[in-house]
Amino acid sequence: MKKKTGYYYLFSGFTLIELLVVIAILGFLATVGLASFRSSQIKGRDASRKHDLGQIQRGLEAYYNDKGGYPDAPLPSPGVEWQDTLPNGDPGTLYMKAIPADPSGNDYLYESSTISYMIFAHLENQKDKDIRDCIISLGKSCGSATCNYGVSSANLDVCD
Repeated sequence: MKKKTGYYYLFSGFTLIELLVVIAILGFLATVGLASFRSSQIKGRDASRKHDLGQIQRGLEAYYNDKGGYPDAPLPSPGVEWQDTLPNGDPGTLYMKAIPADPSGNDYLYESSTISYMIFAHLENQKDKDIRDCIISLGKSCGSATCNYGVSSANLDVCD
């Protein structure tokens, strides 16, 4: 707001320094918030991966109970129903409505024998307590990244 007094105008408002300080503070807060949000997204995707592998494990155990062994690799593609077929061609047991896909587009690696299996994934949060160095040292590829997390059948350790 301008007020005329003689030849000079008196301005009431913020100085340039005050505006710069406020902009700097808002920029700092936005940066901190964005970093926190990104960390939350990474942890959320990792939680989804762990849940997916747990779901696949439950399907594999149901398959083992029905067939007396684990299926040969590979499992059906992500998004595809996993169901066996009866000898007469009719649909049999539904093990999974849809095989889960990695949230970042990497792959879940499934390896099996008749009596055991291992499933691997890549966790993004490098500080996650479930990352195992022994899996990293195996050098298995989970798509565009090296696998660093895995689950296995009860009779096998994932690092064997």
